[in-house]
Amino acid sequence: MILLGLGSNLGDREQYIAAAVRLLAACPSLTVCQTSALYETEPVGVKEQPAFLNAVISIKTTLEPEALLEQCLAVEARLGRVRKERWGPRNIDIDLLLYENRICNSPRLSLPHPRLAERKFVLIPLAEVAGDIPVFEGKTAKELLTGQGDDNKVTYYKQLVWKQEG
Repeated sequence: MILLGLGSNLGDREQYIAAAVRLLAACPSLTVCQTSALYETEPVGVKEQPAFLNAVISIKTTLEPEALLEQCLAVEARLGRVRKERWGPRNIDIDLLLYENRICNSPRLSLPHPRLAERKFVLIPLAEVAGDIPVFEGKTAKELLTGQGDDNKVTYYKQLVWKQEG
C-alpha cells in the first residue's frame, strides 16, 4: 500500500486538495485507488494560522519512492506552493506517508513518514483508507490512534470530491 497525506489551510482548501488529487491521477505512472473524507484539523507546530483540511489517498504507481516524492513536489509547485516556514500556512501539502513496506532514511525522504504515528490528522483519514492493514510497526491506524497522545481537534468535514480529468 502506498499512502499520501494531503493538507491545505490557505485559500479554497477543499479545491486545492481536489486539484492535487486530479493532478496526481493525471500522471501516467500513477493511479489513485481510494480517498478518505476531508477532516478539519487544528494546526500543529505554528498554532496562529487557519485550520487545515486533511485527507489521505492510496495510490498505485510504478515510480520509485524518490521519483514519487518529486512528482508530489511538482504537483505542489504547479498549484503555487511556496515554502516559507516549517509547519507554517500552505495552500497545499502532499506527504509521502508509506510506500509498501519500504524503509528509507535519506536526507530528502523518510519512510514511513517519521510522524505518521503521532498525528491524529493523519491517522483518522488513514484508518478510513487502510482499514485493518498494518501501517506502522505492525499496527493498524486504529491501533495507533488508541495509543497516542495528540489532543488536537480533528473533525469530519465532508467527503472529498474530485473528478478525474480526461
